[in-house]
Amino acid sequence: MKGTIEINRNLISFAIPIALLGTLIFLIKSSFLNGNDTLNLAITADLLLTVPLVYFLLIRKSEIPNTTVIPVIIIGLFVGLHFLPQESQTYLSIFKTWALPVIEISILTFVIFKVRRAIKKYKNLKGSTPDFYNALKSTCSEILPKKLVLPFATEVAVFYYGFINWKTKDINENEFTYHKNSGTPALFGGFIMIIGIETVVLHFLLARWSIVAAWVLTALSAYTAIQVFGFAKSLSKRPISMNKDSLTLKYGILNEVEIPFSDIVKVELSRKSLEKNDLTKTLSPLGELENHNVIIYLKKENELVGLYGMKKKFNLLGLYIDKPIEFNKKMENALQRSI
Repeated sequence: MKGTIEINRNLISFAIPIALLGTLIFLIKSSFLNGNDTLNLAITADLLLTVPLVYFLLIRKSEIPNTTVIPVIIIGLFVGLHFLPQESQTYLSIFKTWALPVIEISILTFVIFKVRRAIKKYKNLKGSTPDFYNALKSTCSEILPKKLVLPFATEVAVFYYGFINWKTKDINENEFTYHKNSGTPALFGGFIMIIGIETVVLHFLLARWSIVAAWVLTALSAYTAIQVFGFAKSLSKRPISMNKDSLTLKYGILNEVEIPFSDIVKVELSRKSLEKNDLTKTLSPLGELENHNVIIYLKKENELVGLYGMKKKFNLLGLYIDKPIEFNKKMENALQRSI
């Protein structure tokens, strides 16, 4: 019952602004608008102020983030630019030139402030290591709709780890790396090289047919290479860690899961081939392209959260650890304490 009420409320929150926008479009298309500067100003004000304000009043006590008002303003701007006659877009042009950049800078400043505050919060937690990606997800969950949190956080993290965070991370006693001896960075480097070679070849082939298509492909390939580079750099920034009651497994920003010690049957040092079934997974999304030297057996299913929020269930997990013997000893002690 409560879920139905919440759904109906959210439906109303979106339906009323859409109805208002539809009404404004109808007025713009009608003959009343022709040459009427007062009505032009009123419609512009409704698109940029009234509709977003009504939307805000509808969502302010709901679970929908208040920051979604910004997309409503942007939608109003695009509606005005598309439907209003060119000679009636004076106020829209002023808003686009002066107000929109201020809004964009304000949003960016707000996100940076929230991320910094979240990182400070992690630093203040005893036994917790500050993690930019976790802080970013926490921040995004406060200011974005739930379905946009992981996609947005992933895109930001790619650029952060790839081009901003070049500082070598200090590894604590409870943390373990998995990228130094596995050869995975070299594998990612190979992917980037292949993307570069194929892009050059395909660019010249497509250019014979369409210059636009050739440059679109080149741009998409360049973006893919940037993503792969960001994924590779994130491996060294997000080590595996043992907490008080759980094991947090991370593979850069590509995969992660937190497993309670109470769910773990045993940890085995082994390179043997894993059983092929739906509940057998590897921490690395590269699968058989990357070797494993540790196998974790679980009592019940856990969920591996991957890129852009994709989830996979497992009860047996293979992974690579740079120092497997040390990891195994500490895991045995942790499992003994959890009994």
